[in-house]
Amino acid sequence: MIQVTPHMKIFLAVEPVDFRKGIDGLAALCRRVLQSDPFSGSMFVFLNRSRTALKVLCYDGQGFWLCQKRLSKGRFTW
Repeated sequence: MIQVTPHMKIFLAVEPVDFRKGIDGLAALCRRVLQSDPFSGSMFVFLNRSRTALKVLCYDGQGFWLCQKRLSKGRFTW
């Protein structure tokens, strides 16, 4: 279970991301584009181009969590 604490940082990627990317590809984006360490325990949120799905990447100290939410109707507002 991912626990969101008051001191946890949440980074939102402004540009859409290719959703074929997995943990390694998204972690590389965290380093290169967001200039943040994916092992920091922060939460990274990515959106696809059509804004119908999002992915959340988080490191919990033992490994990465990669969660995805896809809407059946509508779009995420960003």
